[in-house]
Amino acid sequence: MAHNRHHLLLLLLAVFAAAVSAHNITAILESDPNYSQFNSYLSQTKLADEINSRTTITVLAIPNSAFSSITQNHPLPVIKNLLSLLVLLDYFDPTKLHKITDGTTLTTTLYQTTGNAEGNIGSVNITDIRGGKVAFGSAVPGSKLASTYTKSVKQIPYNISVLEISAPIIAPGILTAPAPSSSLNITALLEKAGCKTFASLIVSNGVIKTFQSTADKGLTIFAPSDEAFKAKGVPDLSKLTNAEIVSLLQYHAAAKYLPVGSLKTSKDAISTLATNGAGKYDLTVSVAGDSVTLHTGVDSSRVADTVLDSTPLSIYTVDSVLLPTELFGKSPSPAPAPEPASAPSPTPASAPSPAEAPSPLPASPPAPAGDVPAGAPSDAPSAEAERSGTSPKSASVRVEASFAVLTFTVAALCAVVFPTVFMS
Repeated sequence: MAHNRHHLLLLLLAVFAAAVSAHNITAILESDPNYSQFNSYLSQTKLADEINSRTTITVLAIPNSAFSSITQNHPLPVIKNLLSLLVLLDYFDPTKLHKITDGTTLTTTLYQTTGNAEGNIGSVNITDIRGGKVAFGSAVPGSKLASTYTKSVKQIPYNISVLEISAPIIAPGILTAPAPSSSLNITALLEKAGCKTFASLIVSNGVIKTFQSTADKGLTIFAPSDEAFKAKGVPDLSKLTNAEIVSLLQYHAAAKYLPVGSLKTSKDAISTLATNGAGKYDLTVSVAGDSVTLHTGVDSSRVADTVLDSTPLSIYTVDSVLLPTELFGKSPSPAPAPEPASAPSPTPASAPSPAEAPSPLPASPPAPAGDVPAGAPSDAPSAEAERSGTSPKSASVRVEASFAVLTFTVAALCAVVFPTVFMS
């Protein structure tokens, strides 16, 4: 019975892990060819990554017949803005649509998170109108409710909901094509975001030209704040060669468009503009909730804020200067445990001859558990190692304790869900 319960717990853990795993908007839509254009542009604009990285979201899908005029007449940055207005940062299923308090509500969209939306242009008005219909429009006062809910596509309560609407939501000015990325004043954007030191360095060292020439093809900049350059441990740039300073600055940018959603779903190392045959100069990413952290191998830095997200250019501020291992070495690794002290070999003068060598002594019985005889080898865990939690024994205790807590929690859950199984 205990063996069966153990297998049941493992099965429930697997089911639970699958239940909380990320959804895939591309997979949801690809089964219906009526959404092929909509689905394709979600991938091209990287919005699919953003949708997949969030746990509470509603996607307003548009069929090809209503979407083709948009794709034919507007460039990719405009299409992305339009699509961003169709991704609601809340969960709405058909039931909730028809039970809106007071019949109308405003909800925030992904467009509001790009840094391009002013006022409430990044919000959508949802109104339950007469005849059982639900209408959608821009939240900007005076905007028409020109789109209506037509049907449900897919719901995973309360994770993701996909609803079909009749037409795109057009906010004032959203169809205006943004300026090309290469013509944007990157230094002005950085200075306004509190990154004046970084902006000055990329100008004085000529790196701004590299940024500008790369921007139209895809560029992501991780700009350290002014406070980051004042932090303890930041190297003295005056002691670096010009080539090393250029590599350090180029290390803060990647030659690809990486909105927040793409960073959150990134599993591979990110190559930077400093990457060359002599070194990787790459970054890795970890995610905790909505927090994104970049790791260099020497230090790490949180992505603090989005300065600009406009396909194909994204600019972020980071809390720390990113230090590549190629210039500043790896993080110091823990010192290895000392080798057991070996007895000195007898000198030839004092070594006994074979005839005088004493008979070998019988082996000593093993010491009782818990007793450490004096002169024990130094590879035994020290008291300091036990206190710091670095010894194998303490690590084992932590693992066993963690597993015990996890097992108890799941067992308690299972006892509630399947009482008859656990009472048998």
